[in-house]
Amino acid sequence: MPALICGSFAFDSIMVFPGRFADQILPSQIHVLNVAFLVPELRREFGGCAGNIAYNLGMLGGEGLAMGAVGRDFGPYADWMDRCGLSRRYLLEVPDAYTAQAYITTDMDDNQITAFHPGAMNHAHGIDVPTADGIRWGMVSPDGREAMVLHARQFAEAGIPFVFDPGQGLPMFDGNELRRFIEMASVVTVNDYEGQMLQERTGMSAAEISRQVDAYIVTRGAQGSVVIRGGAMLEVPAATPRQVLDPTGCGDAYRAGLLFGLMAGADWETTARVASLMGAIKVACHGTQNHSITPESFKESFRESFGRDSGLW
Repeated sequence: MPALICGSFAFDSIMVFPGRFADQILPSQIHVLNVAFLVPELRREFGGCAGNIAYNLGMLGGEGLAMGAVGRDFGPYADWMDRCGLSRRYLLEVPDAYTAQAYITTDMDDNQITAFHPGAMNHAHGIDVPTADGIRWGMVSPDGREAMVLHARQFAEAGIPFVFDPGQGLPMFDGNELRRFIEMASVVTVNDYEGQMLQERTGMSAAEISRQVDAYIVTRGAQGSVVIRGGAMLEVPAATPRQVLDPTGCGDAYRAGLLFGLMAGADWETTARVASLMGAIKVACHGTQNHSITPESFKESFRESFGRDSGLW
């Protein structure tokens, strides 16, 4: 039974700044910020949260149906999805818009500055969550504002458990709206920065959020992640990547691992480790959909990373 992944599709222009943003920004002059970062390399990649998560979930052996709106320039991405065996059943093509475009600059501390043109993504509320495809889990990831609200409500009304992954879409919502997402969701996942923003806007502590859902998950990069359930914290170590080349898309790879564990009915210690390892595999490769694994190779990497089998294959 598949997972339905609601979110963005985008062409990513990815740049890596071979330094630290913090060394180039004067805190006392932040109100008149005017900086330029020299980025020797530029790559154009297939991306967007829904596309990235579906790609990673497919490599693990899970079935992910990505749902989102795309523009008239989507042809090369559509061909790529076909080659990867990813379903395009729930894509809405908007002929008078471009597919979303992200311009991402990352520094050596894995900090990111992103400029984003939503394009067709703002029409994603034109697609409804299907109720007749045996959807087992859902995910609401960054997308058009109306689409995120609609799809969360439709998952809840259909009785389909879903993961709320606000990501870079979090600033679009006020505290009341975010509290409503939390009430409807089964799992909430954020990185540490997003977690602080979520808690400030809702006025809720991490423990309070965790008591509203099955699990509240906070990722912390190389420091691993925390799964909070009913106020109790489970610390999960980060998997060690072979090399650190590009953190862009690591969060989406992590979320694919979460979905895979949830769909398999795994415990949280195993699920979060699968997610952690997916992030580590991604960071060792440039781009968001250029890494490649098989369930068998992942099984071996899991054993090497954590000293035990996952029991999922």
